[in-house]
Amino acid sequence: MYILSVGLNHTSAPIEIRERLTFNPEEEEMALVSLHQEKSILENVIISTCNRTEIFAVVDQIHTGRYYIKRFLANWFQMDMQILEPYLLFFEEEAAVKHLYRVTSGLDSLIIGETQILGQVKDAFTHAQDFGTTGTILNQLFREAVHFAKNMHHTMKINENAVSISYAAVEIIKRRSEDVANKKTLIIGAGKMGVLALQNMKGAKISDITLLNRTSERAEMLANKHEVKWDHLTDIAQKLAEAEIVITSTSSTKPIIDQKMIADVMLHREKELIIVDIALPRNVEATCSNVPNVTLFDIDDLGGVIEENTQQRQALVIEIEQQIEEACAQFYEWEKQLGVVPIIKELREKALIIQAETMQSLANKLPDLTEREQVLVGKHMKSIINQLLKHPISELKEMAMCPDATHDIEVFQKIFDLEKSGSKEVSQTIKEKVGEKA
Repeated sequence: MYILSVGLNHTSAPIEIRERLTFNPEEEEMALVSLHQEKSILENVIISTCNRTEIFAVVDQIHTGRYYIKRFLANWFQMDMQILEPYLLFFEEEAAVKHLYRVTSGLDSLIIGETQILGQVKDAFTHAQDFGTTGTILNQLFREAVHFAKNMHHTMKINENAVSISYAAVEIIKRRSEDVANKKTLIIGAGKMGVLALQNMKGAKISDITLLNRTSERAEMLANKHEVKWDHLTDIAQKLAEAEIVITSTSSTKPIIDQKMIADVMLHREKELIIVDIALPRNVEATCSNVPNVTLFDIDDLGGVIEENTQQRQALVIEIEQQIEEACAQFYEWEKQLGVVPIIKELREKALIIQAETMQSLANKLPDLTEREQVLVGKHMKSIINQLLKHPISELKEMAMCPDATHDIEVFQKIFDLEKSGSKEVSQTIKEKVGEKA
């Protein structure tokens, strides 16, 4: 069994690629279950946010696990695997564990130290549990990673004074435009980032703010709370015509503002229109920047503001990195104490021996098989073995954490005719670990 992470984020892929590889929340269960049914995948969690799409999985083999996760992503997002692969980041075993701790703690975020990712990782893990795609290994790993991140935010305070994407959006507007306080401002979207943008705009002393949202009730409630105007999202074209600053952050999977709409808006006006699109997938077509007097920024354009704030917290990052090393070592100590790794290894070795003997017998009986045909048959045999062993291995891992682990594992060994040498030591470590968890 191996832990594997495959995905992409703001460091590996441009916004044009990231927005194409964002999982729709309505299809989350289908995606998790579909991935779980792929060969080699024993456990899996999918993390999909505005700046990353990552899969953490327990696989029976590294190379086959990598391939089937890549294939799943390519098929799900209808993208050629060769086009997709250059943007993917791969982490294996210790590196994958360390990567999850860094992601959950906010060290791998666009905004270093931000806390939103912690909630997103926790939600992704909870959903995977609910849909039955996690097991002993990922359950332990994600619980520990979430606990670690909470502790770091509490003790190290890395999230204090950290900028948000919404804050960076307001800062880039202030640098672009003079006399911001008197600009007519439109905020489209009343989710978390929209609310933060509204608060930051109020903090910049901007008084003329209108909030647009698909749900009227929420828009009205937030507008009353923050003492701003509100309107329906259906009136977007009219409101754009009046606005000088626009911030968009809706959850729409397709652009809600296109070039034609902006061109029509700008046809009879001379004032500059500044748009900051902090949504992913993007709410504003990139070609809107081609319209005269329109300045368009997206998430990737906020890097300068974010970098200035990040440099102030580098000492804390180094200290947290050191603690991540210790946490990863503790996780692998726990995994070793499961005691079933040698049994799984022996089971796989026995299966491969049978496969090799069968291949030799086949070669003797069918001497005219070409080398290519022999390779093809061999691959199919290994595929059958992997599919047959996938469920027993997953069940064995679950057995290791149960009160009756010793007896169940002995039955498992008997069924598959595996050696029992060292089984007493294995049973003892399992008993100790189960006792700790009780």
